Amino acid sequence: MTGAEVLDVGRDAISTLLVVAGPPMAIGLGVGLVIALFQTLTQIQEMTLTFVPKIIAIFASLLLLLPFMGSALSAMMLRISAKIIAG
Repeated sequence: MTGAEVLDVGRDAISTLLVVAGPPMAIGLGVGLVIALFQTLTQIQEMTLTFVPKIIAIFASLLLLLPFMGSALSAMMLRISAKIIAG
């Protein structure tokens, strides 16, 4: 493999990582911001209030986005397999 091919595989891996991990992380960030705003407005400083809704939201998003994430990872594996077969 040449240096350009290695960089191409690395770039593909980083873009796949962003596509797969981005939506659940963005949902967790959004829920965290809403909870932080709620805590600020009501002055409730309960520590478990921040973690439980974020965990539930991320698990729900993973269940909903799992087919999309699987197809993105499968497509990346097919591209890498094609590069391995091509030599």
